[in-house]
Amino acid sequence: QVQLVESGGGLVQAGGSLRLSCAAAGRTFSTYELGWFRQAPGKEREFVAAISRNSGITYYADSVKGRFTISRDNAKNTVYLQLNSLNPEDTAVYYCAAVERSFYYSVRTKENEYDYWGQGTQVTVSS
Repeated sequence: QVQLVESGGGLVQAGGSLRLSCAAAGRTFSTYELGWFRQAPGKEREFVAAISRNSGITYYADSVKGRFTISRDNAKNTVYLQLNSLNPEDTAVYYCAAVERSFYYSVRTKENEYDYWGQGTQVTVSS
């Protein structure tokens, strides 16, 4: 198993930036595909970004493409999500997720494809 803990959320004005981190404890981090999801009040959780085991592939939801960047540091057992040009529609609880995979060059975009989840970190963007 792997335990995931997110941090870095907070309150930011529209147009601002935040960097979310997700630290993992447990089994070998480099064997996991990783993703970020978010859930806004009254809405279902949605996919945000994903990264392959070796960072060779990244994939983004259309709503964040060009503004958010996912990255990982396998030596530090941490995945990051850089959030730029934030707007109020980005307000949500952000979750990181992990699934152990054999392939180096693949990503997951669906909730039910991930086995492990963090507790979430709140991002609030004021207008």
